[in-house]
Amino acid sequence: MAPSIPPRSRIDKKYKWNSESVFPNDEAWEKEVEKIVADIPSIKKFQGRLGESAGTLLEAFQAYEGLLSRAYVASMYANFSYSVDTTNQKAAGMRAKANGMLGQVASAISFLQPELLQVGRPKLDEFVQQEEKLVVYRHSFDDLFRKQEHVRSAEVEEVLGMASEPFGGFYHSTSLLTNADFKFRAIKDSKGATLDVTQGNYDTQLMGLVDRKARKAAYNTYMDKYVEHKNTLASNLSHNILVNVFHMRVRKHESTLAASLFDLNIKTDVFHNLIDTFKRNLPVWHRYFDIRRRALGLKKFAYYDIWAPIGKKKVKVTYDQAVKLICEGLAPLGKDYVDTVRRACTTERWVDVYPNQGKTHGAFSSGAYGTFPFILMSYTDEMVSMSTLAHELGHSMHTYLTNRNQPFINTDYSLFVAEVASNFNQALLRGYLLNTVKDRNFQIALILEAVGSNMFRYFFQMPTLARFELETHQRAERGEPLTADSMINLMADLFAEGFGPHFDMDRERVGMTWATFPHLFADYYVYA
Repeated sequence: MAPSIPPRSRIDKKYKWNSESVFPNDEAWEKEVEKIVADIPSIKKFQGRLGESAGTLLEAFQAYEGLLSRAYVASMYANFSYSVDTTNQKAAGMRAKANGMLGQVASAISFLQPELLQVGRPKLDEFVQQEEKLVVYRHSFDDLFRKQEHVRSAEVEEVLGMASEPFGGFYHSTSLLTNADFKFRAIKDSKGATLDVTQGNYDTQLMGLVDRKARKAAYNTYMDKYVEHKNTLASNLSHNILVNVFHMRVRKHESTLAASLFDLNIKTDVFHNLIDTFKRNLPVWHRYFDIRRRALGLKKFAYYDIWAPIGKKKVKVTYDQAVKLICEGLAPLGKDYVDTVRRACTTERWVDVYPNQGKTHGAFSSGAYGTFPFILMSYTDEMVSMSTLAHELGHSMHTYLTNRNQPFINTDYSLFVAEVASNFNQALLRGYLLNTVKDRNFQIALILEAVGSNMFRYFFQMPTLARFELETHQRAERGEPLTADSMINLMADLFAEGFGPHFDMDRERVGMTWATFPHLFADYYVYA
C-alpha cells in the first residue's frame, strides 16, 4: 500500500537539502539579490572598452564571472526552495524575483559577445599572449568565433537577454499547474483500501503495485487530470516551441534542430541517426513487450503494466541501505569519490530525500559554482528509487568534480554529455549488485528495473519523445497550429507504433504523455 504523503514540516531535517550552506536564511538571500541588482551597472562600464588592453579584458571577464556566478547561486537557492514545496508562496515569489534578476543580468552582459567579435581573434590572441590569466578563456573564444555568423548586434542581443524571463513563463506556468495546483483523486485497490495519488508516489510506487486494478485506477486518475487541462498544457508547450522558432529565425538557423545542436557543436546527423536506429530496432521492443505481457498473463498490455512487478516478492530498499549499496558499487571510482558520495547522502545533505506535499515530481540534480550540487528526490524504498539516486549522484559528482577542477568559465558542460556520468553510475551499481546479491527476487527486481525502467526510459520513451519533439517543431516552423488534440494524436500514433500489436491503446490518456515530461521545455534534450 502506498502511504499518505506528509506535509514538508513533518520531514526530518537530516533528509532535507542543506539550504543553510548556501544562505543562512531567506533574509540573507534577499540582501544578496539586492546587491546583485545594484552591482549590475558595474559590468556595463566595460562596454566599448574590451579592446583597450589585455588588462582591461581580464578585468571585464573577472567582473562578468563574479556577477554571473553570484546570480546563479541566488537563482539556484530560490528555484530549489520552490521545487521542494511548490505550495510555498514565499518560495514562489523568490523564484519569480530570481528569474527577474537573471533577466537583468543577461541583458547587462549581452554586449560581450558582439563586442568581442568586433575586437577580432588576432587581437584577442595577442591579449592572451600578454596576460597568462586570459588563457582559461581560449576555449570560450574558440566557441564564440565558431558561432560568429549567428551572433547578432549588441542591441539585438540585449533585447534577447531581456526577453529570457518572459519567454520562460510557459515552463513556469506548467510547473505551477502540475506541481502546485494538481490534486489527484484518491483511488481504491482491489481490497477496498484507499490510496493517495500524488506527483511524488505515482511513478515510483503506484505504477509498481502488484494489484492491476490499483495500477489502472492510479493511471486513469493521474492522466485524467492532465487531460482535464489539455488545452492549457498544449498552449504552454506550443508557445515554448514558438519561442524556439523565434530564436531560430533571429539567429538565422535553417531549423530549430540545427539551432539547438549548433550551440553544442553537434551535427544534425547525430540526431537523425539515433531516430533511424531506434525505428529500425522497434521489433526488439515489440518482442520485449510481448514477453512482459505473457509473463503477466495478459491478453493485451496497457501503459500501466509497463512497470508491473513480475517477481514473487516485492523488494524493498531503504534510503540508508541504498546509500550503502551505492557506495559499495561505486568503489572502482576510488576512495575520494566514494567518500564524497557518502558525505553527500548523509552529513553534507546534498539530497532532499523523501516525498512531501507540493514537491516537484521526478528527480534532478541542481547546483551552482560554489555550492553543493543538490539532488531532489522522492525516495520510496523501491528498487527504482535506489537506481534513480545513483543516477542523480552521477550528475552531482560530475558537477562537483567539474567545479573543483575547472574555473567558472569552463564548468558549463553540455546536455549532450550530461547523461553519461549518471547512466554510468547506474550501470556500475547494477553490475555490482548482480555479482554480489544472490537472492533471486532481488536479481529479478534489479533486472526488471534495468530493462523496464532505465532502458525503457532512455531507449524507448526518450527517442519516442524526440520524434514527437521534432515533428511538433517542424509543424511550428511551417506555421501549422499545435492544438491539444493534434499533439495527443501525434503522441498516440508514435506510441502505437512503438508498443506493437499487443498494446491496449487508450489514445487520449497515452496521447497526453508528452505533458508529463517537463524535459520538453528544454529544446532537443530528450534525445541525448
